[in-house]
Formats: sequence, structure tokens, C-alpha cells
Amino acid sequence: RTHHVVVDEAGNSQPLYDDSFDEVLPFHPPGLAPVRRGNTAWHIGPDGTRAYAQSFSRVFGFYQGRAAVETEGHSHHIVISGEELYPERFDWCGNYQGGFCPVRSQDGSYFHLNLEGQAAYHERWNYAGDYREGSAVVHRDGRATHVDRAGNLLHGKWFQDLDVFHKGLARARDSDGWMHIDELGHPKYHRRFQAVEPFYNGQARVQCWNGSWQVINELAETVFEIASAREVDAFAAVSADLVGFWKTQTLCAAVELGLFEALPGSLEFVAAATQLRPERLKRLLRALMELGVVELDQCGFIATKRGQLLCEEHPWTLADAAREYGRELGDMWAKLPQRLRGEDRCPEVFLEVVTSPDRCQKHHRMLRSYARHDYFEVPKLLQLDPGNVVLDVGAGTGALGTLILQENPKVKVILLDFPQVLEQVTVVEGLELCPTDLQSDWSQEVPPADIILMGRILHDFYDDAALRILKTVHRALKPNGQIVIIEFLLPEDRASGGLCDLHLLAVTGGQERTQKELETLLGAAGFT
Repeated sequence: RTHHVVVDEAGNSQPLYDDSFDEVLPFHPPGLAPVRRGNTAWHIGPDGTRAYAQSFSRVFGFYQGRAAVETEGHSHHIVISGEELYPERFDWCGNYQGGFCPVRSQDGSYFHLNLEGQAAYHERWNYAGDYREGSAVVHRDGRATHVDRAGNLLHGKWFQDLDVFHKGLARARDSDGWMHIDELGHPKYHRRFQAVEPFYNGQARVQCWNGSWQVINELAETVFEIASAREVDAFAAVSADLVGFWKTQTLCAAVELGLFEALPGSLEFVAAATQLRPERLKRLLRALMELGVVELDQCGFIATKRGQLLCEEHPWTLADAAREYGRELGDMWAKLPQRLRGEDRCPEVFLEVVTSPDRCQKHHRMLRSYARHDYFEVPKLLQLDPGNVVLDVGAGTGALGTLILQENPKVKVILLDFPQVLEQVTVVEGLELCPTDLQSDWSQEVPPADIILMGRILHDFYDDAALRILKTVHRALKPNGQIVIIEFLLPEDRASGGLCDLHLLAVTGGQERTQKELETLLGAAGFT
């Protein structure tokens, strides 16, 4: 595309102007188009003449009277006269939509500019998209949500992926698949899909998990089938599930051999560091490459971003999880038939852990990694006042409590867990310890709490034990105190969470619960 043309009613075209360029883009109001010749770019009017004297290395269309331009490796916006809208320079600039524009600063963070070219708010994100219908999609720590024009969370719900709102509904993906949500962040329906499109006049095209394409209404009812499901090789699918343990055992073996600490390096270097024969090590490395945790480059074998999580010194290390799932927890799964028949007593896994100093340290380092990853946003959701007492029941080594103190340094956080666990905690200002068995009546051992946290605790216990713990929690709360429970809720209408529920039965004797089941427990414990 070297020039613009005008087309008459008969379909005949002729050049809009006499000049030509190496590249042209469409005209945008107020009637200007981006053009490029060699390494120089600018905007032209309908007659092909320059709109201003300045030149840039790349220019884009005008939106709301402002255009993104690039020069010397950085981006900014100009107005119609070619003058800069602001003096700052960014790594990338988007286009103005609805009075705002996303930009990426030179430190890699995203935010929005207002029409004056100023930051619209103080918050910074891992990604920010265009505003539409008064909100924009932003990403942080691998999750997505919506923000309003002031940069505040619109509904406070986070998803694995997300789209902007279209006529009051947005496409969203959680761990179960794609769906549509309303402006409160609530799912419009219960079904989940492999893919969904925005609604168009009350209907949307979706792809189901069996590969079929359908048209659904806003209740997710199928109104038309576009294409039937693909044929699935059932034998191959079941076979793949049966050998799933291969992955666990491969990762466990690599961690036990210290392979990730030996990277990067050549085959011979890693073989010497792990004391493995090169031909055997090559087979292990091939499997790890298949799993996406190791790759080969010009320097030899290196750990991928995923593989780095299996290094012992990674702040979110999963090395201990690899050992637990590959050894002790795997052995417990072997007794699942007895657990299901009720022929075997509930395991005392927590007592077994705390009575082994080495396992206790590694087990709780594993839990600390999960807590650091999963609970990052929790402190921001707690409405705490200075002087509040926060009791973390089953706190482990205090990952969540530390996050709370970092966000709210004027509160008191009490960690409650086995003495052997709390020995690993470094006490700082605002942090206190209550070493005890959380299944005992510890309500008199702590000061009355404003908030009691239970992060993935109740699912480790069957109903009778969970109820005893909740009754103790009720006694330990101040009259107007709150209990905050962090748990996965089993959906009433889907099978999601079934494998994790079986894992709890095999390992702790506990269970995942639906919202109704959890509410029943809370009611029996005296909560309203």
C-alpha cells in the first residue's frame, strides 16, 4: 500500500494525490493518515501534504486527536500539530479510547494516561488494555481483572484470562474454562467452554470440550449446533491418564538428584555434578525437555522458567512438593481403596510431619511456596484497622501473616500451629506465636481476635473434626469479629475439584466441600 485512492460509484479508483510512499495506513479523524518513506514517518492530509514539520521513525493513527509515535526506540503521543502531548517517553503506547490510553513504562509496568497525558491513577500493572464501557482489563501476577476509570477494582474478581465488556457481559476464563460474566464479576451461567465469543443479539458461538461448536443463549442453553464433536481416541486418552505418574516420578527423581542445581551446563558437566552416567543422564534430560522444564541452547542444558521453580533456592520453590508427591504422598494414594471402603483409619499426616524435623522443614517450605503464590492479594482484601488482632489458625511458617503485616504494619498477627512448626518462624514486630495443636481447645490461649484466618485448613479434616475446630474459632472471636475462610468450593453442577477431594481423603482424611456444605458446618458451629 503506497498511496490512498478514491473510488467512484462505478467502482473505478484513482489516486487521492500525486505522491507515493513506502507504506500508508488509513485516514482517521480529523482527516490525517500515517505514512512512511524509508526510516521516516509522519502524517498527511487528504491532499498528500505533510500535516506538520516533525518526523518520526513510526507513526500510528489519530484517536481522540492524539496519535502514538515512535522515535529513538521510545514512544509518546503527539497532537494534530505534531507537538508532543507530554515530555515523558515510554516503551510502548496504545491508542486513546474513551478518554484513556494504555502505556508501558520503561520499568515494564503498565498504566493508563488521561487526555492530558497524565497518569490516570497511581496503581501499576503487569498489563493494561483499552477502556471500553467504562472499564479496562488489567493483569497482575498471572491473573486478570477489570478496573474502572479511577484504576480501582471494578468487582474484585480475578480470572486466568479476561476480555473487555461488550453490552454488559465479558468473556472470562477460570480454572474450569471460558464463560461470560456480568459487571459484578459473577458468571452468567454455570457451564464452562473451551472457547467463547461475545454475545451478539442475545446469542454467542462457543466451542465445547468435546470439540463441537454451538450457539448458546444467555442461559448457556444450546440453541443451535454448528459442528458435531470430533472423534476422540478413547483408548489413547485413558492410556495417557494411566501413565500420569510418570511425570511426577521424573520430576521427583530430578530434584532428588540435584539436577536443577547443576544447570546450566553441558551433558558432561551435569553428569559429573549429579554423579550420573552421561548416557543415563541424557535419557532423563530428554524426559525433562518433554515436560518443558529443561531446554538445550548454545550454552548447554538450562532450566526453563518452569524448571527454575524446582530449584531449591527459588523463593517459590516446588522442589519439596516434587519430593512429597513422588514419595510419601504417593504411598498414601496407594491406600485409596481402603480409604474409600472405610477400612483404614484416617492418617495422622500432620503428626508424622512434625515428629520428623527434616520432613517438617521441607513440608512447610512447600506450603510456604504455595501461600506466597496464592495469597498475595489476600491482605488487600482484608479490611483491617490499626490495632486489630488477626489470628492465623494453622499458620504454618507465617507466609500469609507476613504478607498481612507488610500491608498493615499497625495490626497484631498471631500465628497458631504446632510448636515444631513455629520454631521455623522468625518473629518480627507485630508478630506473635501460639504454639499448640489446632484440634485442641486453644480459645483461652490467645487474646480475643478481630479476624481469624483459616487458609485451606478445614479441607484437611472430616466434618466432625472440622466442626470442633470451628467451635473453638467461634469462642476465640470478639463478639463482632469475623472469620475469613480460604477454601476451594466444589461446584454443585460440575465435577471440578474431584481429584483434589480424593487426594485429601487419601492423605489427610479430609474433604473439599460445596458452599452449602461449608455453610452448614459454620451454622452448626454458631456462626450466622
